Amino acid sequence: MFKPFLYLTLSLAFSGHAYAQTSFQTEAPHAVIIDAASGEVLFEKDARQPMPPASMTKIMTAQMVFEALEAGTLSPATEFVVSEDAWRRGGFASGSSTMALDLNSKVSVENLIKGVIIQSGNDACIVLAEGMVGSETAFAERMTARAREMGLDSATFRNATGWPHPEHRISALDLAKLAQKQILQFPQYYPIYAETEFTWNGVRQFNRNPILGRVTGADGLKTGSTSEAGYGLVGSAKRGDDRRIIVINGLESAADRRDVATRLMEAAFLQFRVYDLHSQGETLAEVDIFMGNSEKVGVALTQDIRKGMPISDRNSVTTSVKYVTLAAPITKGDKVAELEVKIPGRPVETYDLVAIEDVARKGLFARAWSGLMIKLRG
Repeated sequence: MFKPFLYLTLSLAFSGHAYAQTSFQTEAPHAVIIDAASGEVLFEKDARQPMPPASMTKIMTAQMVFEALEAGTLSPATEFVVSEDAWRRGGFASGSSTMALDLNSKVSVENLIKGVIIQSGNDACIVLAEGMVGSETAFAERMTARAREMGLDSATFRNATGWPHPEHRISALDLAKLAQKQILQFPQYYPIYAETEFTWNGVRQFNRNPILGRVTGADGLKTGSTSEAGYGLVGSAKRGDDRRIIVINGLESAADRRDVATRLMEAAFLQFRVYDLHSQGETLAEVDIFMGNSEKVGVALTQDIRKGMPISDRNSVTTSVKYVTLAAPITKGDKVAELEVKIPGRPVETYDLVAIEDVARKGLFARAWSGLMIKLRG
C-alpha cells in the first residue's frame, strides 16, 4: 500500500506561497465563478456550504419540466388547472412573486414555464408541480432525487418555489453546476431566460435579472431573494467562445446584487483564465527505488490537470511530489507517488503518479552487497 513520506518540491513555472489568500475578493457572502465549457471553478467563496437559494430554486423546477418535455411525457401544449392551493399560496394574495393566474383556469406548460422563469411566479411553479406529480411535496422529493442523480449532493428541496424552509438548501457551487448542465442540455429552452418581459392575464412583468442588457453577453439565469437568504443571482454570459457562470447570494439589497453581479461577471472574463498545468503521461520527477536494478524511476500523471484561477494568482501556484521509497520490483503503471497542487484560496488537490517503466529487482549478490553497504554506512 502506498504511504506518502518524502516530499520533492517541483518548480513548474509556478512558485510562491501556496497558502496565500487568493488575490480576488467580492462582497458577496457566497460566490462562485465557473467556466461553462470545462466546468472549472475559477473562483469560490463559501461556495460549498448549503444555503437557502430562494427563487434560484426555480432553475431546478425548470430542469424537471425540460426533462419531461424531452422525454415526451409533457408537451408545450399540455394544460394544467390552477388549484385553489396554487392560487392562494402563489397568487397576488400571497404577497410573493406571481404569474397572476386565475383560479380554476387552464394554462399551457409553454406559458407556465415562462411564468416561472421570466416572472418568477410561485403560482406557476405549484401548478406545474401538482400537474406533473400530484402535489408540490412529491415534486420536491423528485427534485431532490434528480439533483442527487446529477451529482448535486448538497441539494435538498422542500418545495418548487424556493419558499423559506429550514431544510431547503443547495450550495452556490451546485447551483452553478446545475446552470451549466441546463445550458448545455437544453439549448432549445435556455433562450427563455433572456426574455426581458412576459404578460399574462393583462399583467405585464419584467425579468428581474439585473445583468440582462447591462453586462455584455448576459443571457440568464435567475434571481432570488427572501429575508432568510438575502439577495442572490445565478447568472451567465457568453463572449466569443467563452461562457462564464456566476452565483452570488446573501447580499443586503437588490442594488447590491446588481452591482456585485456586474463586477463579478466582468471580472469573470477579464481577470480569470483556465490554465493547462500538466498533461496526462507527462513525466514530472524521478523517485527512489530500493534494491532495484535502477535507483530511480520516472513518474507521470494519469490525467490532464486544468485549473481555473485569477490571472494574478498564476505565479502563486505550487506543486509537489510526495512519495515513500519503494522496494523493487516495480511494474509500469504502478502508483508510486502523488502530486499535490496548491492554488491560493483552494483546498489542496492530489493526483496519482505512476511509474513510466518496469524496475526489476537486483540479483542476489547485488542485494547482498547493497545490504552490506547500508550496514557499513550505519
